[in-house]
Amino acid sequence: MDMTGTSRRHTLECMIWAGAGILWTMKGGVPRSALIGSADAAEASFSFVQISDSHLGFAKPPNPDPAETLQEAIALIGRHRGNAGLLIHTGDVSHLSRASQFDDAAQIIGTTGLETHYVPGEHDVLADDGRGFFERFDKAGPRGWYSFDTAGIHFIGLNNVQDMHAGGMGNLGTEQLAWLRGDLAGRSASQPIVVFAHIPLWTIYPQWGWGTDDSAQALSLLGRFGSVTVLNGHIHQVMQKVEGNIAFHTARSTAFPQPAPGTAPAPGPIRDVPPGKLRSLLGVTAVSHVEGRSALALVDTTLDARIG
Repeated sequence: MDMTGTSRRHTLECMIWAGAGILWTMKGGVPRSALIGSADAAEASFSFVQISDSHLGFAKPPNPDPAETLQEAIALIGRHRGNAGLLIHTGDVSHLSRASQFDDAAQIIGTTGLETHYVPGEHDVLADDGRGFFERFDKAGPRGWYSFDTAGIHFIGLNNVQDMHAGGMGNLGTEQLAWLRGDLAGRSASQPIVVFAHIPLWTIYPQWGWGTDDSAQALSLLGRFGSVTVLNGHIHQVMQKVEGNIAFHTARSTAFPQPAPGTAPAPGPIRDVPPGKLRSLLGVTAVSHVEGRSALALVDTTLDARIG
């Protein structure tokens, strides 16, 4: 049972949402999301877009051409991004950490014209300790953790894939946690915070490594802030929860879906997707905030959606 008395199974069922295209906006320190292309999205004073798990280089069922579906995701963003000011990629840009995969992804994503920020996924650091990723996506810095401010929001990119422990759980490590403590020191508790990393910062299914083993230490540093939004990828499906002042959200992949927690022998691509159904399982996340709105509402749109 969880803290509210709800069974774990019921909680997981409630967290699984169909689709993947959210426009999040931030105003007055409160995050809110709306269907891309909706009136709420159009009202936003600032918004940004999240994509995740492009896996360029993957060439098996159910998607032998993830570059094509990434292009479709970018086209969706182009049509319905509203006033989005930047784009965040939460890792696994590539499937095999090859330079050509990084270059192809950068070229496709670059067509948005949006300032883009990346954090690495475990597939991005398979070779040379991630050197190719960090050289190609230099905004991630030499270690993969960094921060920046835009429109009054403090963004924090974290790297939880390079010191993964046995069992595959993500790990931040003492050096990064010390950096995070210093980064947050002296900041006003009223400043909205957006944290983004590849592996979820909340434990979804430890048997599959779907969590970060020292995330509690990071989250404790964020506890004093009034509005914290945590964005992750890795699990290729949308799950969400709100815990106190922290809203957690995982994004779908633009490449292939994975099974719901515990419904398969192991994580990995769902290969037997029925013909014509793949794009209903892929998508993008967009983030925006509308003045005067206080509720956090998540609405997802898949690549096969037709929006106004």
